[in-house]
Amino acid sequence: MLDYHRFYLDNGLEVIVHEDHSSKIAVFNLLYKVGSRFEERGKTGLAHFFEHLMFGSSANVPVFDRELERVGGSCNAFTSPDITNYYMTLPASNIETAFWLESDRMLQLTLSEKTIETQRKVVMEEFKQRYLNQPYGDVWHHMRGLAFETHPYQWPTIGKDLSDIEGYTREDVWDFYKKNYHPGNAILVVAGDVTKTQIELLSNKWFGPIRAQATKHVSIPKEQPQWAKKTKEVAAKVPTDALYKTYKMPEKGAPGYLEADLISDLMGFGKSSLLEQRLVKNGKIFASVGAYITGSVDPGLLVFSGKMEQGISAKAAEKALDEVIEEFLSREITELSLQKIKNQGEAMKTYENVQLLNRAMNLAYYAHLGDPGLYWQEFEDKSKLTAQEIKTWANQLLKEDQSSVLYYQSN
Repeated sequence: MLDYHRFYLDNGLEVIVHEDHSSKIAVFNLLYKVGSRFEERGKTGLAHFFEHLMFGSSANVPVFDRELERVGGSCNAFTSPDITNYYMTLPASNIETAFWLESDRMLQLTLSEKTIETQRKVVMEEFKQRYLNQPYGDVWHHMRGLAFETHPYQWPTIGKDLSDIEGYTREDVWDFYKKNYHPGNAILVVAGDVTKTQIELLSNKWFGPIRAQATKHVSIPKEQPQWAKKTKEVAAKVPTDALYKTYKMPEKGAPGYLEADLISDLMGFGKSSLLEQRLVKNGKIFASVGAYITGSVDPGLLVFSGKMEQGISAKAAEKALDEVIEEFLSREITELSLQKIKNQGEAMKTYENVQLLNRAMNLAYYAHLGDPGLYWQEFEDKSKLTAQEIKTWANQLLKEDQSSVLYYQSN
């Protein structure tokens, strides 16, 4: 269990302090409750685009990175479908610099025409290099669009199309900033060689004066139940065929979510997994294969994916995959295999918690879900699941009429 102190400023900012005096380092993690699922058609990718804009200048900070580097710090950020997260690591003695930098860009970011156009070029180039000009780069553009028909999970965080990024107006950008970048829509976690009294004082000093703003709740279209298998064929200049088969699964925190997570682990985690043994080691169809979940705030996907051996089609590979899924559904899950996966999960969690940054990020993310303590509660709940509970959910989730399949074919 992680020790933490949690409080709120009058303007709505949630602040969490995690003290760790084992080193002289501090982490400053600011999560904004906005990601690509809050976007609308025609203006997709704005959350990610804005992540780039935040590293420009603000009223009192000409160059964000330079000011942080002067005090021995480093920073980065990421955007997901559900959140945007900014983080800094720096000597704990200089933690006030982080408060100054982050509060200044929350309150008064400089969104000049030059900054917007510079970052537009950067993001468009990223879109081309990572998604259009890289083998298999556009897989999730196709896969998300196939699996989701109404929910905004149907596009990646980078955006649905280049034309969306090209079309952002200055008004779009300002409107996004005003709607989402304010205290009531953020969670701050400060971890490391700090004290709760110190962080309370600094939070009130630097963020307290920022005016409260009503959070406008966006109505997100709900994905309707899927009753029939969906397929899509894509041909591209890639070395071999690839297969992506997904099944709808519950959202994080809902019944069935942890079971789906364990199903993916039991079938696809490590070299001794069922998929690896049947389809790669003892087969001649898959060159690589795996299983994972998207782990999203709204109902997401349980994913099976792999690349084929030379000359093998994705459709032939699907038949082999289906046979392994049927094998998994028809046999009992042994206590030995289940305990092995649980032990691996515990080892990963222990390793993950060695890093101060990981602890800060997890506290922020689970606070976003409603309670920082959910991080450990989820782990404990997962460790208690029985083989029968997992099997019941496997039979409920791994149904052909709830699948979406992308055949990514080489030409």
